[in-house]
Amino acid sequence: MAHSATSCAKTTWKGRPAVRLANGAIELTALIGGGPIADLRLSTGSPAQRQNVLWEAPWRSLDPSGYRPRVHNRAYGPESVGRFLAGFTGHTLCLDYFGAPSEEEAKQRLCLHGEASVSNWKVVRHSHSKNAASVVMQVNLPNAGLKFERELRVARGETVVYVSETVSNLRKADHFFHWTEHVTLGPPFLREEESLVYVPARQAMTWPHGYDGKSLLIDSQEFIWPDAPAEHGGTVDISRPFVRRGAGFVAAALLKCELACIAALNFRHGLLLGYCFARAVFPWVTMWEENCARQEPPWEGRTQARGLEFGTTPIPVGKYQTFARGPLFGTPTFRRVPAKGRLQVRYAMFVAPVSATVREISDIQLDQQAITVRGAGSALLRVPARDLKIIRAS
Repeated sequence: MAHSATSCAKTTWKGRPAVRLANGAIELTALIGGGPIADLRLSTGSPAQRQNVLWEAPWRSLDPSGYRPRVHNRAYGPESVGRFLAGFTGHTLCLDYFGAPSEEEAKQRLCLHGEASVSNWKVVRHSHSKNAASVVMQVNLPNAGLKFERELRVARGETVVYVSETVSNLRKADHFFHWTEHVTLGPPFLREEESLVYVPARQAMTWPHGYDGKSLLIDSQEFIWPDAPAEHGGTVDISRPFVRRGAGFVAAALLKCELACIAALNFRHGLLLGYCFARAVFPWVTMWEENCARQEPPWEGRTQARGLEFGTTPIPVGKYQTFARGPLFGTPTFRRVPAKGRLQVRYAMFVAPVSATVREISDIQLDQQAITVRGAGSALLRVPARDLKIIRAS
């Protein structure tokens, strides 16, 4: 494979200001408004293998600074939800709560999944050389009293992005909060009958609030991943996306590996997306699926999306319900950042081509130099990744 020099440059994505990292093997685009990683793709391979592996909202994408309730509530829904949905795409950050605001918070114009995704971020520094490129982005959350910083870095020739994130508490009191990486996937990468998701988990639970009368799963039921209790009897393998059109669900699973790797595979295109991180910092993965169930704007009964959301918190019910319930499966469901203190996490995301004959993932392991993906007991591929030690240091 020929590797060109690395680069970091300002750009636009669907008319929104953005920054783009490239290294000859992979390309990543992050938006300034709301901070989502909107586009991640290989630079080489077949046209299908060079597609964006992250979900792109099918509605008009809008920067947070452009949201006007009187104009946009009709297109995106009530402000407490619509402000988030207007700019929602790809890999979005949920901070400092996961789920809806309380009734009182909504009256103060707080919205779904916290301030980070509806605030303007800024690029505080960027660099590129022959062998690496990076960008550091930052956002302040004045209502939560937090500051968040994310560094994205690529090394020449690797199909891996190294991510370092820091939450700083600006106040003189401890702060208890949620921190979830809301990775969203969908067509054309994730499709029914040609895709699967891999999560190394066992204990799991469905969420308690149904799905607008169209839930695929029974509420508040424990189960063994991936066979979830179906609303109409029996079980459904939720590692397979979009099995029943017109339905949706939310479920959470507790990871069982000290160093966890979650992934999604499209075996028709021979394309794999994965995230690797320490279970100690992100023990939970939440699965959310919308499969043409919601008819209201902006969904319009035409949207397919699967959340593969990893973080500190299993069920997106907001802070009060999470705190009141306490641990799930003996595992904490929130984090604490000390007074005037900070927390830092590191993880890696990768994209890789695989043989179109590969239909299952049995295991993903990390060593000092590579991510090894196995299926049916044999090695599928080794993804070179020279800086995986940063994950162990989290």
